[in-house]
Amino acid sequence: MSLFILKLILAPVIIGGASLAGRRWGPAVSGWLVGLPLTSGPVIFFLTLSHGTAFVTAAIAGTLSGGFSLVAYCLVYAWLAVRFDWRIALIGSMLAYFGIVLLMQNMIISFAPLIIAVTLTILLGLLLMPKDGAMQLNDVQPGRWDIPLRILIGTTFIILLTETAPLLGSRLTGLLATIPLYTAILAVFEHRLNGPAGAASVLRGLLLGLFGFAGFFLTLSLLIESSGITIGFLAAIATALVVQGFSFLILRLEHHKKDSIV
Repeated sequence: MSLFILKLILAPVIIGGASLAGRRWGPAVSGWLVGLPLTSGPVIFFLTLSHGTAFVTAAIAGTLSGGFSLVAYCLVYAWLAVRFDWRIALIGSMLAYFGIVLLMQNMIISFAPLIIAVTLTILLGLLLMPKDGAMQLNDVQPGRWDIPLRILIGTTFIILLTETAPLLGSRLTGLLATIPLYTAILAVFEHRLNGPAGAASVLRGLLLGLFGFAGFFLTLSLLIESSGITIGFLAAIATALVVQGFSFLILRLEHHKKDSIV
């Protein structure tokens, strides 16, 4: 099976499965799910098959650095959503995201301080999120092409990014692997459906999910060269799932706490 065909098969399965699960269990869970490396993980996997571990090691450092950009995206969108509509919130948050990407492209941090800084930034992001407000129920409903469109956008992005990686370079490829495509779709939809509180719920879920993202790439970076692709990725997936399990418990506790208050 060619690498291109593998991309066409794996990407839609991952993206479609996450979208359906998020629709089933609500906005916070959908945000939590996309906190998993559903785009960046496949990108790094395909880069490993195409370019080897040396290229990928630098790309992983770039991807981890993209965690700063994701936290900036979440905070800017959430706070803009309090006062503005989804268009302003989306534009402002994407500008913040790409601004941090440009900054991190030229800021090289050694791995140990990087993983610590990313983890602390995620925690800070959770603390700085707007306080929960009341959900605003509107008549916006997902169209029949909602999930197929997500699959198309996500799969196209993965193919384009992995195919242009040699031109972009390993670090920029890793940074751009964190582009919040699914988060943007989910946040905008929830913003239109349930107001700022709906968008904030998605974004808070994403921030909790980023701990699994960090665990995935920490494990992968430690094992990819010494243990090989198969063991490295399997161990990274296992780590991400364990970390996500703990963050999911936190998410559920927050949900039950809100229900008891109501």
